Amino acid sequence: MDDSVKKQVESVLFSASMPVSVKEIHELTGLASQTISAALRVLRREYNEERNTAMEIVKIGKKYIMQVQGKYSDQSIMIAPPAIDDDSLKTLSLIAFHQPIKQSNLRRMAGEKIYEQVDFLSDIGLIHSKKHRNTELITLSRQFSEYFGLEVTKPEEIRSFLMEKVAKEAYSQIKKEKE
Repeated sequence: MDDSVKKQVESVLFSASMPVSVKEIHELTGLASQTISAALRVLRREYNEERNTAMEIVKIGKKYIMQVQGKYSDQSIMIAPPAIDDDSLKTLSLIAFHQPIKQSNLRRMAGEKIYEQVDFLSDIGLIHSKKHRNTELITLSRQFSEYFGLEVTKPEEIRSFLMEKVAKEAYSQIKKEKE
């Protein structure tokens, strides 16, 4: 594999803030799709298996993203604050855990402000809502997993992932309190 081809694909992955498809990489670089796919295979093997680095290249659906490995993400989040405010993030967490969820039930859990937050989260493409009797039924969109760099997309997988994260956070808090 030509080293310059690999570097072109790597630079696109590094600079992209969201997962990118082979087609998008082709549009940016002009490289053939087969060449891009081969470079992605090599880069994924290098980053995920051979290199001793905090970075990884993950395939999410038909797209790819270069991101910080999960075990190092807590440190990097301190430097790069999320683009979603805390209240909207809490609402999004409730939706992720309880999806599909009626907007009326979400309001009971989180209060009146959820209407603005649901509109915002819908506008940025992280959730879907559809009419359900006299309320809305809210679910996550595919972009949720892409935005947060998750390899899981099914509601039960996302719920398990969140439970695992909460358990780890609770454990580390208890550990800190004992010190």
